[in-house]
Amino acid sequence: MDAVDALNEIAFWLERELAPTFKVQAFRNAAEAVSGLAPEELVERARDGRLKRMKGIGARTFEVISEAVDGGVPDYLDGLRQRGSHPLAEGGAALHAELRGDLHSHSNWSDGGSPIGLMVEAARLLGRQYLALTDHSPNLKIANGLSAERLAQQLDVVAQTNSDVAQNDIAHVDTAQGNNGDKDFRLLAGIEVDILENGDLDQTPEMLDRLDIVVASVHSKLRSDARTMTQRMLKAVSDPHTNVLGHCTGRLVQGSRGQRPPSDFDAERVFAACAEHDVAVEINSRPERQDPPDDLIQLAIEAGCLFSIDSDAHAPGQLDFLQYGAERAVLNDVPAGRVVTTWPLERLLEWAGSGR
Repeated sequence: MDAVDALNEIAFWLERELAPTFKVQAFRNAAEAVSGLAPEELVERARDGRLKRMKGIGARTFEVISEAVDGGVPDYLDGLRQRGSHPLAEGGAALHAELRGDLHSHSNWSDGGSPIGLMVEAARLLGRQYLALTDHSPNLKIANGLSAERLAQQLDVVAQTNSDVAQNDIAHVDTAQGNNGDKDFRLLAGIEVDILENGDLDQTPEMLDRLDIVVASVHSKLRSDARTMTQRMLKAVSDPHTNVLGHCTGRLVQGSRGQRPPSDFDAERVFAACAEHDVAVEINSRPERQDPPDDLIQLAIEAGCLFSIDSDAHAPGQLDFLQYGAERAVLNDVPAGRVVTTWPLERLLEWAGSGR
């Protein structure tokens, strides 16, 4: 087995299990450390012990690499695969199978832990047809939010990534079948843009015009009074650039960051505005968010809203969190046809760009 693939797959399964970041990063770092070595040199270094002295290689990662270059699946990876064979969620499997894409993910351009390429590889491994790259906007400095200049640079990377994916797929077309329909994938240019205190979106309109997907979220002043928060969200939802209202209450129900109560706002008015402006309400799949709460999902259904089941992944393995979101959607009787991430790419892009 390719050693780099083994190390990255281990990191994927650990991310999926919400393992500590330092543990995941040990395998990502080791993969990066040996990725530049020729296969023959890697074998030699593993067998004569020089690999142990390389920066970024620890006892566990050395063991994994050694077992991989000897031709087998490393024991540690095999154990993770066995654990990963069980679904993350108990329900929602049918809806999960209908999900074609994910409109909320982060890379190491902002506060994600992995390069864009690894996020794309994981999305394709999971069978996604599209993934929106939605790194943060500049106001969220703690998350290394993207200025207009950095976002413009990222758009070039997105275009190049899609070109590379297409060229690689063409090179691997099964000529006997004569088509490549099962490998189509597109990385969507996007952003998770901050909803500022006055309701404006935290990026220039010119840059927002260039994007496929805009997720608008509140990240600051979450304890503002209901009137202030409602007006703030209504203005953001009415902006023609907004496609998805992200994790609308901002609550945290578990996890390393502790708990945080939901923001106070007039949900009926906000969801009515979402329905009016064709903005999808996000069902955020992160276990620590579970946002919106069940009662607000019911209000959004009654208001006639669309929904977007998103992972909000900050690492490749977290892209599989869509299972949690699908389970919550099914438990709340969300109609599958109103979940935009079940739609084919062409329909999704037509919807996303219709108001601009």
